[in-house]
Amino acid sequence: MAWGVWGRARGGPVGALTLTALAEGIRANQGQTPGRSSIGPQPEHGLEPEVEPKSAAAVPTVGGETCSLPSRTELAPEGPYQNPQSSWEEGALADLAVYTAACLEEAGFAGTQATALTLSSALEARGQHLEDQVHALVRGLLAQVPSLAEGRPRRAALRVLSALALEHAREVVWALLPSSLPPDRAAAELWRSLSRNPRVNGQVLVQLLWALKDEAGPELEALAATRALGEMLTVSGCVGATRGFYPHLLLVLVTRLHRLAQRVHSPDALKVWGPSHRGPPHSHASCAVEALKALLTGDGGRMVVTCMEQAGGWRRLVGAHTHLEGVLLLASAMVAHADHHLRGLFGNLLPWLRSPDDTQRLTAMAFFTGLLQSRPTARLLREEVILERLRAWQGDPEPTVRWLGLLGLGHLALSHGKVRHVSTLLPTLLGALGEGDARLVEAALGALRRLLLRPWAPVRLLSTELGQRLPRLLDDARDSVRASAFGLLGTLVRRGQGGLRVGLRRPLRKLVLQSLIPLLLRLQDPSRDAAESSEWTLARCDQALRWGLLEDMVTVAHYDSPDALSRICHCLVQQYPSHVPSFLSQSQGYLRSPQYRLRWAAAVLLGFLVHHTSPGRVNQDLLDSLFQDLGQLQSDPEPAVVAAAHVSAGQVALLARARAPPRSLRLLRPGLRHHTWPSRPPPVYANSPFQPRSFIGRWGSLGPG
Repeated sequence: MAWGVWGRARGGPVGALTLTALAEGIRANQGQTPGRSSIGPQPEHGLEPEVEPKSAAAVPTVGGETCSLPSRTELAPEGPYQNPQSSWEEGALADLAVYTAACLEEAGFAGTQATALTLSSALEARGQHLEDQVHALVRGLLAQVPSLAEGRPRRAALRVLSALALEHAREVVWALLPSSLPPDRAAAELWRSLSRNPRVNGQVLVQLLWALKDEAGPELEALAATRALGEMLTVSGCVGATRGFYPHLLLVLVTRLHRLAQRVHSPDALKVWGPSHRGPPHSHASCAVEALKALLTGDGGRMVVTCMEQAGGWRRLVGAHTHLEGVLLLASAMVAHADHHLRGLFGNLLPWLRSPDDTQRLTAMAFFTGLLQSRPTARLLREEVILERLRAWQGDPEPTVRWLGLLGLGHLALSHGKVRHVSTLLPTLLGALGEGDARLVEAALGALRRLLLRPWAPVRLLSTELGQRLPRLLDDARDSVRASAFGLLGTLVRRGQGGLRVGLRRPLRKLVLQSLIPLLLRLQDPSRDAAESSEWTLARCDQALRWGLLEDMVTVAHYDSPDALSRICHCLVQQYPSHVPSFLSQSQGYLRSPQYRLRWAAAVLLGFLVHHTSPGRVNQDLLDSLFQDLGQLQSDPEPAVVAAAHVSAGQVALLARARAPPRSLRLLRPGLRHHTWPSRPPPVYANSPFQPRSFIGRWGSLGPG
């Protein structure tokens, strides 16, 4: 559509020019015989002008006289269009809307209908230049509506616009769009008037939808259409006119947000116009968000809007790097609170999954992934088809596509009746644990966790497969990955706790013992999510293995409590003596951590483990290695780490000295040797600089001050 006709109406009102004279002038310029005008007496005050069906209609003129209006049949052109010969005609068409408002000031509904009939006849008489004529009419209304008094004159002019849009919706829409950029109050009023008319609002919305979808058109057209949609959808009841294309309109608006997020990077572009603000939005993205909110709210989806606000979904939708997260949140909110549109959405987005346009395709993929949370919606396709599509995404070179596929597999794992697909799901999910992108690893861990929530989950198989993969993720450098890995381990322990209590689940038992030291040390993790996830998992382990250490673990997680940590170490050393060297070696590895909180925690944990360890359980090489690494911490930049390492090194020295029996015992025959290990004083550490000291003993009794 050409944008060159976007201008203001020229000239002033046509004065005493009547619609009949205008129509006859147009017909005369085309070589037709002018119709006759019958001038009758002025109607009495308070009476509506009469309308003669099929032939003529009477409308009041500016001078108060009535003019008979030729019928649509009389004004229809009989031959091909001829170029106008008079500049008077062009000026009359440009000012027709101005005259219309004036002549309708005292007219009622019948006068409006008669004027609309004459408008349509005059436009049809123009033939090929119909589009330009509508533009001139709408520009005239835009120029004069603000100056009309509130009440009957303004309502009459707006009714003429609606009558014109009933026959020429496309031309009216394209004539109004230019005034939406920048926002124009008169244009906004005209959009809202079209929205209130149930006979035309559906046609106008369809035209705006096409303007949004036109990929080949100028960007300004789509932006203007977005603003116009926002104006129309805010009118109560207008959303009902979208019946039949509501899902398509929603997808187009969300895709429009994706395009805007990619093209605009200024801070204003990320500002979402909140519900408490008044006035026009500050960015194009804000307009699209407001249009989307109005679309959802008008259809009873207020809870969807609220959920998005609480979860930060609107801000994610307009972010260049977070848009797809916002789409996933929107899909989840609709699954929970607007499921009556899910089937339509699912059907509309399926063709977009193979779109060559990346923006459209990724938005559709995110919606597809989110809608899989709805079991009735997922049943619209066969399970094998969905699984094949999601697995195919894992071969895409784009990490975002693989991430969406893994999220989809996680939703699929929660659905009932998918037991036969576990053997297909597991290799894909386990393989993704080695991805370099944190989003992919988190998605795979989340999908595995959802798989464990299903009845008859493959606990033994997962325990075996995760035995080599999960421990390294517990110490991953990415905070979110560590937190997700701890959560998966806790879920695995909870599902397998029945077998752990009776001595079964050997792979799971081995995995738990292999993870105990990371779990204890990560209670001091700088990441709050990782620390809380570690605490939750330790509570699951305590419940499954019946340690009776839940209170001590919670205390260590939130307070500096040497007594509670000492009891935990004593329990581990007594119950798993064969694993003591492994516990010491794992703790030793954290002495070289770049995080000083972990170095301090590892030094303290080592001190208590060494204190409770029997001299016969460790060899001299391990003790020498521990002593050497603790000695290197004497030059640590953190004073608390230096002090803790000094105390723990003393415990290692005491244990090494206890391993060497007295010379008198070595001279006796082996059968006569009987030696009791001398008691060693417990380690005493200074107060932790990271947590408040707890002076409450076990079960709430006061400990030593």
